[in-house]
Amino acid sequence: MFCFNSFYQAYQHKLKLALIGQSIFGQEVYNKLRKEGHKVVGVFTVPDKNGQADPLALAAEKDGTPVFKFPRWRAKGKPIQEVVAAYKSVGAELNVLPFCTQFIPMDVIDCPKHGSIIYHPSILPRHRGASAINWTLIQGDKKAGFTIFWADDGLDTGPILLQRECDVGQNDTVDDLYNRFLFPEGIKAMVEAVHLIADGKAPRIPQPKEGATYEGIQKKENAEISWDQPAEALHNWIRGHDKVPGAWTTINGQVVTLYGSSLLDASMPAGQELTIKGASRPGLVTKNGLVIFGNDGKMVLVRNLQFEDGKMIPASKYFSDDETTSLELTEEEKKVAEDIRAIWKGILSNVAVIEDSTDFFKSGASSMHVVRMLEEIKQKHSGLQLQNEDVYMATKFADFIQMAVRKLRGEDKEEELVIDYVSKNINNMTVNMPYQCFINGKFINADDEKTYDTINPADGSVIASVSSASLADVDKAVAAAKEAFENGEWGRMNARERGRLMYRLADLMEEHQEELATIESIDSGAVYTLALKTHIGMSVQTFRYFAGWCDKIQASGYGATIPINQARPNHNLTFTKKEPIGVCAIIIPWNYPLMMLAWKSAACLAAGNTLILKPAQVTPLTSLKFAELSAKAGFPKGVINILPGSGGLVGQHLSEHPDVRKVGFTGSTPTGKQIMKSAAANLKKVSLELGGKSPLIIFSDCELDRAVKMGMGAVYFNKGENCIAAGRLFVEESIHDEFVRKVVEEIKKMKIGDPLDRSTDHGPQNHKAHLEKLLQYCETGVKEGATLVYGGRQVCRPGFFMEPTVFTDVEDHMYIAQEESFGPVMVISKFKNGDVDGVLRRANATEYGLASGVFTKDINKALYISEKLEAGTVFINTYNKTDVAAPFGGFKLSGFGKDLGEEALHEYLRTKAITVEY
Repeated sequence: MFCFNSFYQAYQHKLKLALIGQSIFGQEVYNKLRKEGHKVVGVFTVPDKNGQADPLALAAEKDGTPVFKFPRWRAKGKPIQEVVAAYKSVGAELNVLPFCTQFIPMDVIDCPKHGSIIYHPSILPRHRGASAINWTLIQGDKKAGFTIFWADDGLDTGPILLQRECDVGQNDTVDDLYNRFLFPEGIKAMVEAVHLIADGKAPRIPQPKEGATYEGIQKKENAEISWDQPAEALHNWIRGHDKVPGAWTTINGQVVTLYGSSLLDASMPAGQELTIKGASRPGLVTKNGLVIFGNDGKMVLVRNLQFEDGKMIPASKYFSDDETTSLELTEEEKKVAEDIRAIWKGILSNVAVIEDSTDFFKSGASSMHVVRMLEEIKQKHSGLQLQNEDVYMATKFADFIQMAVRKLRGEDKEEELVIDYVSKNINNMTVNMPYQCFINGKFINADDEKTYDTINPADGSVIASVSSASLADVDKAVAAAKEAFENGEWGRMNARERGRLMYRLADLMEEHQEELATIESIDSGAVYTLALKTHIGMSVQTFRYFAGWCDKIQASGYGATIPINQARPNHNLTFTKKEPIGVCAIIIPWNYPLMMLAWKSAACLAAGNTLILKPAQVTPLTSLKFAELSAKAGFPKGVINILPGSGGLVGQHLSEHPDVRKVGFTGSTPTGKQIMKSAAANLKKVSLELGGKSPLIIFSDCELDRAVKMGMGAVYFNKGENCIAAGRLFVEESIHDEFVRKVVEEIKKMKIGDPLDRSTDHGPQNHKAHLEKLLQYCETGVKEGATLVYGGRQVCRPGFFMEPTVFTDVEDHMYIAQEESFGPVMVISKFKNGDVDGVLRRANATEYGLASGVFTKDINKALYISEKLEAGTVFINTYNKTDVAAPFGGFKLSGFGKDLGEEALHEYLRTKAITVEY
């Protein structure tokens, strides 16, 4: 693979260029080359179609660049001399062909000093020919890419200048590949190639013979689906044929084209059978689309169907009665219709009159014009939100107007939130748990229909199969959040109304607190009484606290007037204004699923942002229940989106996504570092609450029984799955043995068992992999010479239970002295009597700085130590005392930024300075 640095500031020389081709891609290459200082001496493109110039021609004509529109370059196999002469007249030094459908004679290809370069959307020599992207998908390639090569007299056979490649996702479409990689990276690479040629650094690498393929342009007659294939081959055939020519089959004697396929990795859904000619078994029309079957028994989901007359419908509506009564338009709606008619006329300039029967596409419009039309409608009528698919579903003007008016009236909206629950009778109640992604106000299956099982750690049983969000779901959620922020009701809502919604949500959470605590308990292993008081109780408090901030942000020092140096006689006023950032991604851990959601989401929403939240993969259920409650509270669609699934997939894509302007993350330090790297690509704001190894120093002058009780809470609270857990205890030598003895006595009194039992003190660890990690942690401690005083083993019962554990004689160099266990493991080291500064040095000798604590009756000593400890929180004669009004966050590798308190709002606001002269 031949790749070059995309940073071309070092290139010095400029060329005179002829651009030969067409399309928006050609237009963007043209604009970038001119911006880089190259002179485009001529643009050679296709004639106007239906009275409309190609985008490349439009850009060139606007700049005054000579434009030539030849219908052909050759006649009867020979160059047309007048055309060649016109080309030679511009004096180009290099021909650049970004996208060209015409056959260019070699007299033109070889004419310039540097010859000609061509962009081809495949990794040559594979997929030579005009349908390279399509064949990449049809043949199930795992890699796609493009080549810029030197033109010769063969068909895509010239020497390679540079190549780049990308991965092909399981459900990627032609549009996905083009928009994500081939278009943006192709433009950059074309410019880079010209720079390399200008500086005499461009290679000419002969194409290898091995692996060479050529495929012709697919036509409709060749695109019929052959059903005796595996599901993956069917899927590749459908997605590879895209909208043109479109893969088709025969249903009820009619040719039907299938669009929008994805592999369906789930149990067979319920649906109505549909006989398909040639298929060995009927398809199923389901609520999500048409399910078809490969000869391997696996399934493909098809979203849309198009009939011979051009009409397209959602596949799920195949059996629906589509006869709808024509609407009688109000005077206001008639004005909207006339505005849309004028927009259609502006696009379809070749059509004399836009009549009810005028078909948008049959009149010459293309997919490019769909975007233009929708944007123009949005400018005139911001309340009318249309999608690309709406145009394809209603291509005739009368149908389009009917569809648009129904959307204006809200008739297309669902009357109520539709939720599929997993219901369980447990804890003396019925709990109803949503299990699908929550995007744009709806619970929906993942785009690729994938699911995964979430497990009850108390017995290892499956609670539910939960949707596993895909990259396409991330893009949908981000788009919904962006739309809600920029154009939706949320962006226009006043701060006090925003606060009212948050108060309402807090009330609903409180009304459902027992159900939420039960879900939290079975999904995370939290003891029910703790879940009720802390996991849920503090979540409710957090939303109420930040609801109160909504209308006070500008009035509480967040906006200020500033005296500035005034140049007389002018008078100036400068003031600052705090604004929401925009779309925020929130990624949370599994130890306090709902509380971590609340700590970040409440501040984010109070500031006026919209959000996409990714719960931990192993604990998604309370987040999805929260989504249900947020909808019932009245939050507008798109404001809150919840995406369960893989952190490596969903979290990574959120961190990289250009429309996400802030990432708030709680989790491990290595993952936090990766998020920082990903966010750096577009310089989004980041706040991180990461790992900890919090020291707790216990002096001999403490109240010992209290220190024992609080020390045990510091370690064993929430089964040790606590970010601020005391990872290491330093106990003064004179009380060390007694402290250890009392701790062991108290551990023996603890009841380990069912977290729903009100008398249980200690529940199961969150998931099996974590339990195994903790057991390995203890084995390492023993091997290194620490004394295992108690525990260190899995409890002999179903589920993921571990004994509370105590290590003593832990020396500073040992693994368990340096690394966080995130479990019920007390790590004790003694320090010499009176050695305050010595124990401080040992306590600070860690790369983490999340929390810390000290027990002593000497207030001067306590304040001295609190000043010297390098941690974001210091507890004195207490531990785990967090409050919604107190800022929380760490130092060093424990992260930066604050949750809770007034300071948390800073993480979700930006400052604008405004100066007025009067």
